Amino acid sequence: MQQKNYFTVQELVFTALMTALVFVATYLPHIPIPLGYAHLGDAVIFLLALLTPRRSALFAACIGSALADLLGGFALWIVPTLIIKFVMAEIVCRIGRRGAVLAPRISIIAALFLSSLWMAAAYTLAGAVLYASLPAALTSSPGLLMEGLVNSVVAFLLLPVLWERFPRF
Repeated sequence: MQQKNYFTVQELVFTALMTALVFVATYLPHIPIPLGYAHLGDAVIFLLALLTPRRSALFAACIGSALADLLGGFALWIVPTLIIKFVMAEIVCRIGRRGAVLAPRISIIAALFLSSLWMAAAYTLAGAVLYASLPAALTSSPGLLMEGLVNSVVAFLLLPVLWERFPRF
């Protein structure tokens, strides 16, 4: 069977709606931390990566987060954000969905943990490059780790409520 390379109208509308949801959750609860801001957008990304088709989740994660950076005054971070959010969603898609039959909770917790760790490390490294200062970038690490933890807990707690409301892909 040949894989389709296009979005149907329904998939396009759904993906656009999910992109807007990532944007709003990232842009509105703007909590300042060194070199950036914390938000709840990653919880939405985690939920999308577990509940929606992979392609829609990856697109929404990247574009919704990048739009929040652009409109939030952090245009310098758009390219790192596109890469970091893509990898975050991919980690959750691959690891969190793999254990859906055998050990769903363990695989989901592992996916959220690894994705959050990746996010904190990648943004710290990107900050070191963008600002030419590892010490300055390291000041954002505690806030990024806390953001990852909070978003993981929120996503994990909301997952059972949303599980039945999303069609299986």
